[in-house]
Amino acid sequence: MAVGFVLITTHPGAEVSVREAVSKIEHVSGQWIVFGLHDLFVKVEADDEVELTKCVVQEIRSIEGIADTRTLIGAEI
Repeated sequence: MAVGFVLITTHPGAEVSVREAVSKIEHVSGQWIVFGLHDLFVKVEADDEVELTKCVVQEIRSIEGIADTRTLIGAEI
């Protein structure tokens, strides 16, 4: 299983609409509105890193209202 966390910065006023759109994505297993540099913290889980990457690049980053993302992918050591 691949796990990633996406830190999302939205355009001003788009926090709620982005959160609602993110909640509809299959691989999203958790999300929190946060305060500070980022506006939303999203946990994504998939069977492998390829599926995880597709979710972030094709589904999350395409949501209207997102200004910037930073993705952290967990690694097994």
